[in-house]
Amino acid sequence: MPESIEIPATDGYTLGGCQWRHARTAGSPPPVALINPATSVRSRYYARFAEYLHAQGWDVLTYDYRGIGESRRGSLRRFGADWIDWGEHDFEGVLRYAALNFPGQPVDVIGHSVGGFVIGLAPSAHRVRRIFTMGAQFAYWRDYQAEKRRAMFLKWHVLMPLLATLLGHVPAKRLGWMEDTPKGVALDWARMAPRFEDSVRRGVRTADGLPQALELARNFRTIGAPILAFGVEDDPYGTEAALDRLLRYYSASRRSHLRLSPRDVGLDAIGHFAFFHERFRDVLWPYALEWLRSAALPAGLPGRLKIMPPGY
Repeated sequence: MPESIEIPATDGYTLGGCQWRHARTAGSPPPVALINPATSVRSRYYARFAEYLHAQGWDVLTYDYRGIGESRRGSLRRFGADWIDWGEHDFEGVLRYAALNFPGQPVDVIGHSVGGFVIGLAPSAHRVRRIFTMGAQFAYWRDYQAEKRRAMFLKWHVLMPLLATLLGHVPAKRLGWMEDTPKGVALDWARMAPRFEDSVRRGVRTADGLPQALELARNFRTIGAPILAFGVEDDPYGTEAALDRLLRYYSASRRSHLRLSPRDVGLDAIGHFAFFHERFRDVLWPYALEWLRSAALPAGLPGRLKIMPPGY
């Protein structure tokens, strides 16, 4: 059974989460896996996948970003949080919690959607051993699937920021979209440009007088963990262009971008969210398992693979 935990973010905000932990025994300690959710998706959505990794030998941590799920503290109407906070403070806090409470254990990260983006915002992410992402991108609208682009633009880049501005947050749960979302997160998503550093923390500068966003972008280049970016062809967010756009920031890593059609594995659909459904335990989860275990792909499984070597 998982244990409920509290994790301090680096600015003192308390995050709610869960951990699956093996009893300590003699010998080499197991690796620990950290799961970064998609935007405004509760961490409990990933519980079955966390249990699967735990059964395969990992200690596992899941958590909610500030303002979401177990990390929500009352009304979001005047709650200040953006995507950068989720990476720079929240995920960084989780990395530090893992270093303190799982000392000497290799750290692997699973990032879903924006969860693959926030990895690069955390100053300690250079300590990560391996990274697996599913549909990871930062929502530049021209990368959306062509046939759905217009409707998605109107929803996420017109209606969502309008609601955020009028109401001080996005009541997304009432609309059947996702969890209620902080205004800053919604505005980051809505105004995203081809380069994320042109869109976030505009006007904010470091002590050296440089735009903070440029410093954030440079942090991605400190991460050397091998990355498997998993994408499916029926994911309207995680298109090939969208995944490649994010992967180019991780230029110090060996990046493997695997594209899979649902038909390749006898399915009608997978989309942006279904990878983490337990019904795909035997069909899709082995891709993540083998990558986290050995930084390699399972032999004989289908998919179209593209390799981006360090420096590319």
